[in-house]
Amino acid sequence: MNRLKGKLALITGASSGIGRAIAKKYAQEGVNLIITSRREGKLAEVRGELQRQYGIDVHILVQDVSSAENVKAGIDGLPEELKNIDILVNNAGLAVGLDKIHESDMESFDRVIDTNVKGLLYVSRAVVPLMVERNKGHIVNIGSTAGHAAYAGGGVYCASKAAVKTLTDGMRIDLIDTQIRVTNIQPGMVETNFSVVRLGDQEKADNAYKGIEPLTGEDVAETVVYATNLPENMQIGELTLMPNHQADGRTLYKV
Repeated sequence: MNRLKGKLALITGASSGIGRAIAKKYAQEGVNLIITSRREGKLAEVRGELQRQYGIDVHILVQDVSSAENVKAGIDGLPEELKNIDILVNNAGLAVGLDKIHESDMESFDRVIDTNVKGLLYVSRAVVPLMVERNKGHIVNIGSTAGHAAYAGGGVYCASKAAVKTLTDGMRIDLIDTQIRVTNIQPGMVETNFSVVRLGDQEKADNAYKGIEPLTGEDVAETVVYATNLPENMQIGELTLMPNHQADGRTLYKV
């Protein structure tokens, strides 16, 4: 049963990777969209594709989630009819390098924490009160198996995803007296441009997936849509998905 058709979803980091896949999957279900990213050209490309193929309404919002002022201005500036957001997907996130914490460029700390943690908070602070006013909505935060335990070269990224888990739990507690649902989706290894950004090199990114069939952005998107399509009297608090041959954030078997 499609309970999503005609709803409005806001997706951060929607210009590529998991975010773009989530936008496409929602479009297939007849969901209207607000898609955000720093890259206006890529957003326009996504909007054109989805409007042509699925006949839904797509509004693009160019914003940097790591800027509280930019996020607030963007959400406050939406037309009133676009403030009736039914689904918020906090997807924007990144990792930088695989250096040990004590050997890392300190700027990388800011990039990861500002995007993965503060960005989630800034967007949620701007959007969730709109949901509270209507006593309706679903928040989906994209976490990671990395949030369960640290692994070599990922200390700061793992900490940021552990924060996503804890913040999601906190939101669910804070909103317990409302009809707003809160879900943490925690993918394992997913093949997107994430590793290119992290490693700075396409060849290195390709090597990271050799010997294992990773998840795709479409796999994660299907899971997000499933969670938000459930009857409104139930919520998935936390859902972890991994490819075969991955046991947790640190344990892989490569053929």
